[in-house]
Amino acid sequence: MKPSSDCPPRRILIVKLSAIGDVVQTLPMVEALKSYYPQARIDWLVEEEASDLLIDYPALGKVIISRRKSWQKRLFRKGEFWNTLREIGKFIRDFRNLEYDWVIDNHGIFKSGLWVAWSRGRRKIGFQASPGIADEGNYFFTNERYKPLNIETHALDRYLDLITQLGVPVNKPTLDFPVPVDSRKKAENLLQWHGFSSHPLVAIHPIAKWATKQWPCGNFARLADGLAERGASVIFTGSPEDRKPVQEIFRWIKTPQKVLNLVGQTSLRELAGLFSLSDLVLTTDTGPMHLAAAVKASLIALFGPTAPWRTGPYGNGHVILRKSLPCSPCFQKKCTTIECMNSLSVEGVLEAAEDKLRIADRGLKVRQ
Repeated sequence: MKPSSDCPPRRILIVKLSAIGDVVQTLPMVEALKSYYPQARIDWLVEEEASDLLIDYPALGKVIISRRKSWQKRLFRKGEFWNTLREIGKFIRDFRNLEYDWVIDNHGIFKSGLWVAWSRGRRKIGFQASPGIADEGNYFFTNERYKPLNIETHALDRYLDLITQLGVPVNKPTLDFPVPVDSRKKAENLLQWHGFSSHPLVAIHPIAKWATKQWPCGNFARLADGLAERGASVIFTGSPEDRKPVQEIFRWIKTPQKVLNLVGQTSLRELAGLFSLSDLVLTTDTGPMHLAAAVKASLIALFGPTAPWRTGPYGNGHVILRKSLPCSPCFQKKCTTIECMNSLSVEGVLEAAEDKLRIADRGLKVRQ
């Protein structure tokens, strides 16, 4: 459907519920909309996981937080069923009382479609069904449907192309997350408290949600030891759910006094602060990888079953380490060998880290 002639929108709602990486990659869309319609108020409907990144974001008005996962847990707790049901009902009623000129759904799944259906939007905008993209019938809930770019293009560019088809110009898209001053300060204080203020500082975010994206625990331990031996301060980051697998990594580390475990100790904004303070961030293919790219951190990302040209860190200067195997990318969450990740050697990753830190010119002791 071609864009209709229309008055400039005064109120816009973005529906992008999760995950962290997808939310980060939608920020350029918000910036482009705000630049073209500076008088418009832009709200965002998001779930809890990534909401911390959007609170007080300069280009946004209201951040509407769906607590779907919390509600699901509380519904089955003794004595909380009816209170939770009332809370859900009130949330939907309050949401229904908000009126928008545009409701933009670039999530493209059934649950985002439901929120679009419940919203009061004059133009409900989304994607058409397209070959190669999972079809959850989301387009049934919109009244304007636009053709998505080829699935082989980067997700961030696909999101931006949606508003380009609405007539919103996009010039030289960049991914940029402004780290709040207080979050950066908290990150600095956390490092100072643990005595990890020296450089070069390397942040390792090791845990991915898919087992097939995971690099072996022993490899991360050897990498951390190798960096510490070369004079780097090494910190591990992650969510509270990552504590157990990172504890497994620390069982293998031989220099624990030189490696700091900060898993579960930061909010997402404080994590952004840590990444912005680091001379190097090394991650698997996970949401915080995109956050590191958005704060302009020097970044190395380990890829296996997924395609970095689709969902890799956006922008220039990032290093992607992957093996070109006949089966990769397969986009599978289960695999008997996980050869694509297991074949990434510790020596190769350490060499790439040394090269990035040498460029940063922080005085790393390079192996002779």
